[in-house]
Amino acid sequence: MTELDTRLDELPVGELVERLASSAPIPGGGSASAVVGALAAALVHMVVELSVGRPPHAADETALREIGLAATGWQSELLDLASRDAAAYGSVVAARRMPRDTDLDRQARAVQLAAAIRDATSVPLRIAEAASEVLDLAARVAPIGNPNAASDAGVAARLAAAAAHGAALNVRINLPALAEDDDLRREAAKR
Repeated sequence: MTELDTRLDELPVGELVERLASSAPIPGGGSASAVVGALAAALVHMVVELSVGRPPHAADETALREIGLAATGWQSELLDLASRDAAAYGSVVAARRMPRDTDLDRQARAVQLAAAIRDATSVPLRIAEAASEVLDLAARVAPIGNPNAASDAGVAARLAAAAAHGAALNVRINLPALAEDDDLRREAAKR
């Protein structure tokens, strides 16, 4: 079984950790960032679940439910992005292994590699943006959520910030490999 035979969100946590600890380049930091972002979203949702339906939080019930719904969506998206990031980098690895014997081989390889690097840049960019949204949710839930879960909101915020930063590192490392005239190169650097 290769590292891409199973979606990362279908792996037991221990197996995911073992794969990250191996010498295989997939999954890597982008996928780890997405998983960490999903964990942050799950913690935000947990704080919501520990708050809704309790009298001290009745005035914030609507806001809490909105935060919970958003957290559930980001959790799902970030888990999907973990697998998409692994697949994107897998495409880079495959393109780099393409033959370079003839001019046609080199041309085909260059086209495939450019497309793969573009995807390997845009996916972690999306991870960074999604994790930033989760960070915002953690900040919103902290003051209105169950005070007994304040540490969970804090952990969610730290994890979301780490996920965003980690994904941004993956974007930055790929930017020089994009063509200088590629709009994504300029756009990603700004975002």
